[in-house]
Amino acid sequence: MKIMDIFNGEKTVFSFEIFPPKRDNSIDTIYKTLDELQDLKPDFISVTYGASGSLMDNSTCEIASSIKRNYGLLSAAHLTCVNSSQDEVREVLRRLSDSGVENILALRGDYIPDVPPKEDFKHASDLIEFIKKEGYDFGISGACYPECHLDSDSPVDDLKNLKKKVDAGAEHLISQLFFDNNLFYSFVEKARIAGIDVPIEAGIMPVVNKKQIERMVSLCGASLPAKFTRMMSKYENNPEAMRDAGIAYAVNQIVDLVSHGVDGIHLYTMNNPYIARRINESVRSLF
Repeated sequence: MKIMDIFNGEKTVFSFEIFPPKRDNSIDTIYKTLDELQDLKPDFISVTYGASGSLMDNSTCEIASSIKRNYGLLSAAHLTCVNSSQDEVREVLRRLSDSGVENILALRGDYIPDVPPKEDFKHASDLIEFIKKEGYDFGISGACYPECHLDSDSPVDDLKNLKKKVDAGAEHLISQLFFDNNLFYSFVEKARIAGIDVPIEAGIMPVVNKKQIERMVSLCGASLPAKFTRMMSKYENNPEAMRDAGIAYAVNQIVDLVSHGVDGIHLYTMNNPYIARRINESVRSLF
């Protein structure tokens, strides 16, 4: 089943993201996480690329395949391209297809410091075109950036590049994290004006601790509203209070987004079933 097929207008889609274990952890740890997430019945689960950052790391393929085969849930495998050759991507596509994975989130990926990127793929749109030309019948999703990709020259150029992804074959988009819903609404409005008419899911990341969120913000450029920074300042030295305040903030975001008719919510679970469960309990009746 393709992810696009679940956006039928009957309900708001609610999906999760997980990531493979770090190199020094057994892959079995992610299955313990999935055991706890299974009964929450997300519409699909996306799996980020391997912890090593290499396409030759087979963990993403293995986990995405297991989500479908062993847990009976729809899955999507992240696939990056900027540090890979066509032959390497072709091999990963073969593995994903052979493993029964039907959906791919096509990403440019991050540049690796001191390692020159390969020249076969410079943008996610190049990867999407390649997947289509290889003849596979994957459902293809893409990423979008409510506050503009850090490497884009301007929001206008960022939207033009997003349109290229959709024109190349991306059928569904997942946004980078954000903490101000008005920025997301403005972005979606501009995307629609630009002719981007595929479903756009809102990416929501609950706060776990101040250092983690500051790191994520430095990587993606998301801005922090005043009420959010006040929350972090008040509770940064109280881990339990920070966790609970972060859950409450994410829940409030989701309630507002769903009431505004958003296509879907993509929850960055950070492999933390407790947080995912708390949020699910608070918002499940909305979906």
